[in-house]
Amino acid sequence: MNQLDLTILIPALNEEKTIAICIEKGKKFLEENNINGEILVINNGSTDNTEEISKSLGARTETVEERGYGVAIREGIRLAKGKYTIMIDADDSYNLLEVLPIYEKLLEGYQLVIGNRFKGNMEKGAMKFLHRYIGTPLISWIARKKYDISIGDFNCGLRGFDTEKMLEIGCNSKGMELATEMIIKARKQNIKMAEVPINFYKDKRNGKSHLRTVRDGIRHFKIIIKKM
Repeated sequence: MNQLDLTILIPALNEEKTIAICIEKGKKFLEENNINGEILVINNGSTDNTEEISKSLGARTETVEERGYGVAIREGIRLAKGKYTIMIDADDSYNLLEVLPIYEKLLEGYQLVIGNRFKGNMEKGAMKFLHRYIGTPLISWIARKKYDISIGDFNCGLRGFDTEKMLEIGCNSKGMELATEMIIKARKQNIKMAEVPINFYKDKRNGKSHLRTVRDGIRHFKIIIKKM
């Protein structure tokens, strides 16, 4: 049984430049909205000071040695103590002070709530041209048509869900393609879904993104065409 109302789940791989601001925003969000929650950082093989910073700021910090975004998210869902979970990237490209609409949708009874970056404000330079105008729209369009899902941004890393329901869905992807698998499996199991506009900002790390355009794009397409 879940002990808390909400888990803010942050997968992290060498995020020492931005993990502190994400944790501080998460703490402020919980406090300002009087939510009984936790911040759970899944340290996914960091070699910098990510783990030390997270622990020093009071975030529950767990280490997962096997590398992979999907691996980190799946372990985070398993470890979450919140009735609901909101997952968010550790680069501050999504603002944790702006996630209340997602939480409110969960309280309304939706079991999976996806952010849509294309319906909110997107900061200049926040998304690569190829991803913004070709990759993500194409992946989302194909998946919508194949599975009859009215979700516009399949790749969005900001989303909330009923923790127990997400465990029941049983995702098994190890990489970024988990985002697509989660939506498809939710649709197949008649999970109640919603989408909300969100703002998207530039990666604050000023470093190389963990996203690999070709490799991750192919993995998303494989998930879409795979029989599940």
